[in-house]
Amino acid sequence: MSQETNIIEKATVEQSYTATPPASKEQITIQELIDALNTVADDVGQISELTSEEALLVSEFFASLLKLMQSWVSAISISPSALPPEMANVAQANVDPTGHLAVLFRDGRFKLMDLSEPKNRDLLIAVIRDMVPKFKQFSASQKRKIENRIQFLSQITKEIQRIASVISQST
Repeated sequence: MSQETNIIEKATVEQSYTATPPASKEQITIQELIDALNTVADDVGQISELTSEEALLVSEFFASLLKLMQSWVSAISISPSALPPEMANVAQANVDPTGHLAVLFRDGRFKLMDLSEPKNRDLLIAVIRDMVPKFKQFSASQKRKIENRIQFLSQITKEIQRIASVISQST
């Protein structure tokens, strides 16, 4: 064996001791994968809990909406511009008390969407953002109507009471 071959073999042996062994590289990679999977497992558990909580909130929201709308209106108009971009060409949209969005497209198509379904949750949020200010306007309008009726009835009732009092005194 030549001197040159011995040097190359010695360098190869030294390099194998100083280089990170393939097994430890795999161990780090495996550990990183396991850590990532543990994080995914935690996220999946939290997603499951959050999904259950969301479903309960949606159910409670629609139960309350049903009570509120039954007292006041049969449907609430939703501005087409409030809907997500993937719902282009909407001519008219309305929400009924059961939580269905009735959509009429400009081309005459009609679509009824159940906003309580999980696949429609983002759409539900867009609809709620449009509905709440309308509820505020509607409740203020209803309040004014009742106040005006009370004021009218109050004045008329006073006059009728006065007339009834005159009649009772004369008999």
